[in-house]
Formats: sequence, structure tokens, C-alpha cells
Amino acid sequence: MLFSPAIAHAQDQKQGGEPKNLPEDAKAEVQKHEDLSSVPEDLDRLIFDTGRVKVKKAEQDKLSIEIHGELQLRGQAQNPFPMDVSAGTLDTHPGAISDSLGQHAFFTQWVRLTPRLQYRDWLQVVVQLNLFQDYVFGDTTHDVSPDYYARDDLRDAWAYLELRWAYAQFLTKIGLIRVGQMSNHWGMGILANDGDHPSLFGDYRGGNLVEQVLFATKPAGKDSPFAIVLGGNLVYQDWQARLYRGDIAAQGVLAGFYDKGPNQIGVFATIRSQNTDKTAAPYAGYTDNIVAAAVDVAGHFATPVPGNPSTYLYGAGELAFILGSTNQLRSPNQALTGQNTTIASYGFAASLGVVHETRHEGAAPSGDPSTWGDVAAQLEVGYASGDANPYDTTEHRFTFDPNHKVGLLLFDEVMRWQTARASAAAQDPLLQNGARPTPGVNLLASNGGVFGAEYIYPTVIVRPRPWLDLKAGAVIAGTTTDLVDPYRVATQGNYVNYRGGDAKRHDLGIELDGGFEFRIKLDRALRLQLGAQAGVLFPGGAFADASGSIMNAPYMVMGRAGMQF
Repeated sequence: MLFSPAIAHAQDQKQGGEPKNLPEDAKAEVQKHEDLSSVPEDLDRLIFDTGRVKVKKAEQDKLSIEIHGELQLRGQAQNPFPMDVSAGTLDTHPGAISDSLGQHAFFTQWVRLTPRLQYRDWLQVVVQLNLFQDYVFGDTTHDVSPDYYARDDLRDAWAYLELRWAYAQFLTKIGLIRVGQMSNHWGMGILANDGDHPSLFGDYRGGNLVEQVLFATKPAGKDSPFAIVLGGNLVYQDWQARLYRGDIAAQGVLAGFYDKGPNQIGVFATIRSQNTDKTAAPYAGYTDNIVAAAVDVAGHFATPVPGNPSTYLYGAGELAFILGSTNQLRSPNQALTGQNTTIASYGFAASLGVVHETRHEGAAPSGDPSTWGDVAAQLEVGYASGDANPYDTTEHRFTFDPNHKVGLLLFDEVMRWQTARASAAAQDPLLQNGARPTPGVNLLASNGGVFGAEYIYPTVIVRPRPWLDLKAGAVIAGTTTDLVDPYRVATQGNYVNYRGGDAKRHDLGIELDGGFEFRIKLDRALRLQLGAQAGVLFPGGAFADASGSIMNAPYMVMGRAGMQF
């Protein structure tokens, strides 16, 4: 849902209940029918229990203050995989043809705090803080700085204190108004993602943050399922811009959707103008500019399986297009003529799943929910357009928001760091023979998002007890165009992959993931999480070198501990 916290608060004010003007026996029959055909309000918890503590609903005549949050610890070990050579490696190993990330075992942690003030049912003030996100104990990466969270510990201490949200929200007779710093989320999160949605495998990081004024209303009345959202914002940070880095990105947003119970369909459109003043030399200044529009259609549904009211079928889908122009990506010829690069990219994702609800026989043990989803299986498919020629006059590459997680390893580790290293190498004057980097190479890093690829992603959760998840998944993926390393094109003129192999081999391989998690309720609003995840990638031909030799299988193991409060 777009700006989901804002609209959800407005939806809490809907008027509903049992049918009016019916005899008691008729009311009972209607209620019975509704019970058999309805979907539980907490269906999301039956599918994937995040362990988070629910925010209390606002009360008509009260002032309430709540502070929720989490402390998360991660320990990760992984084997090296080949990437573009770095300048540092050439200093110590002249003639080297490949390098690795340099990070084999490390710990990270973060603290997220969300204080919330609610006054009656018409005012909320919300703040969210991150502390020490992505701070690394142990091995660090090297020469992958274009990644926004490079795990290299090159930031100063203040960089690990992040104000994510600081906004006020007013519910009026004509609609909802929100003002301040906030994040946006729409649909499955492949385009607009708030970085606050836990995933089955991996962890969220970052998310889009904007200084925004937003207005949401139901023009046909508060009981209507139709809503419209209008917004204007200045981007504080996202995967394309950082205000504190000098990127000035302004956006206008218009969205409309139909929302009824677990079913929703809608469309949102945004137009963006981004400018960054730069200086190539003391005597030469220029401005990078992006003007682009995005249209995104998304929806989701859930329904009981006929004949089995304890089993629910659910699904979601999202299709996004981006059109525009920019001079931030341009060839030397374009720089001379002033011709802009056209942006034309698209991506989609869709999922379909089934979950079975079970319940305790008799009273539930203290701290356990009375019902839970004992089996949840889902299949997701996705597609992101790619670009086999990174230096022509059209940019076709679509990159999912990195917080839309697909597996644990292929996109969030291997492709993430290969693109970050290529971007770093393409900007390094020691590797470019002192030449000025080609404009736009700083944008090559995927940051872990799916790009230029299509995939099938089946997952399953088996929950023998409400506090124990056993989960497994697989990713089968290939590229949607030739896989081309932009660094090797710029320096060698060769259209080859990130290992110097045949770019026309599109098979990315098969990834297998598994994990478990315990959730222990220590108090009414305090929950301990303990678990582990692991993944292995069996690489396909897209990871072959010039001789046709495919790299060894990358793997990773992650220990997880957390506290939700």
C-alpha cells in the first residue's frame, strides 16, 4: 500500500459492523456466513510472523505514548568469489586478473527505535531512529564504495545515527494530512520501499526517505473503498539521491486505489526532477540532471479456499514503468553534442501462496497465539529489464528496490558486490590510465536489487509450533539481456561479463536457501528472536570466464539474534 501507515490510520475510522434492520436469527445466519468466508485480519502473521509488537489503536479520548523498536545482531561467514581487479590488488600483485571482496567473517548490528505519540484519534507524531546500522566488527570490504552500505567502515561515527521518520499526522473531516520526514511504500515494494518490511531471507537496509507533505482522502465518503493520495516531496535519501551529498531531487506523487478488506488494486504515478552540481576541474562546472516519470500498478488479494475455511489463498502483483531522460548517463559523444540519454525501463513481480491455519486444542500456552499458520508456501516470479550496452543513448536497466528481497545470496551478495566493484574500478584513475571516468559509472552498483534478470522464487515455511519457523527457498534466475561488465567495456572495449567471459550466456544459476527462527515471548511487549540462515549458489554460465570455466559455488552462513519490544 502506498504510504501504508498513513492510509491504515484512516481506515481504522471506517464504520462497519453487523447488518442493520434484520431479525436476530437473520443476523446470526449472516454472521455465520461471514465467519466462514472471511479472511483473518492477521493473515500476514499467519504467513510470516515477524515477531513485532503491534501498535495500539488510537482511542477517542486519550493521549498515549509508545516506544517500540528492535535490537538486531548478525554474524556472517562467506567464501570469496572473483570480481574485477582493484588498484590495491595490482599494487601487491601486478598482473592480477581478478580480486575478491576481502570480507569473510564479520558481525553487524543495529538498533531501531520508533516513539509514537497519539492524541485521541486525530493526531499522531512519529519518530524513527536507526543506530549503528551496518557497523562492522571483523573483516571489512574494499574497493566497493559505490554501494550505499558498503560494509567498509569508512564513515565517521555520526553516519551511524540516522533519523528516518519525524512527522506529524492529522485526521480531519476531509482526509488525512501528514507533514515531515517519512518513507513511502507501494505494492510489493519493487519501486517504492520504506525499508521497514522484514523479509523471509536477508535483512532490510536504508529505504527511501523524503521531506513530504501528503494528503489522503476518500472523495466518496469515509465508508467508500476508493482513496486518493496527493503528495509533494524533496528526497532526503534513496538509492539514486542523497540530499546531504548535493543531490536535489523533487517529486510529485498521485495515487488512487480501491481497498476492501484483504483485496486492493491501485495505481500510483510520480514525476521526478533531480539536479546535482559538479565540477570536473577548477575551470569546468556542469550539472547532472534526471527528469523521469514512473507509473506503477499494484494489487493484492486473499480468500479462503472453497471447502476448507482454514486454508487461505493469497497473492500480489506489481508492474512498474519508468520513462524519462538524463545527462547523468552519457557517452563522450553525447557530452560533446549535449544529447541526453533516454530512460525506458520496466519491471514486474507477482506472487501466489497458500497458508493453512491451525489452533491449539484447549487453552494456548502462555505467550502463544491461539492460532497460527502451520504451513505457508509461496511462489514468486519477477522480471527486470536489462541493458546490454551501458554506453549507448538509451538506458533500459530496471533495478528493483534492494529491500525487495529475492533469496539470500545471488542478488544481495554476488551481483551486488560485482557491480559495486565494477563501478569503483571504472572511477579509479589508476585503472583508467588517468582518464576522466565515463559519466554515470557511479550509478552502476545495484546495491543488492534485482536488475536485468528474470527469476522464479519458491519458498515454504513449516511452523510445527507457533514460536518456531523452519523455512526453505530456491532462486532460479537468468539475465534478460546480455550480461555486460561496464568497466571492461570502458577500459578494454570488450562486451564481456564480470569475469571476462561470454556475455551471451544468460544462466545465472540456482540458489538454495534455508533457515530457522525461534520467537520467545519474554513479556507482554518483549520478544526474543534466535535463528540462522544459509545459502549456496550453484553458478550458471553467466559467471564463466574467458576459458568457459565457471566460478566455484559461493555460500554464506548467518547467525541471527534479536529483540523486539
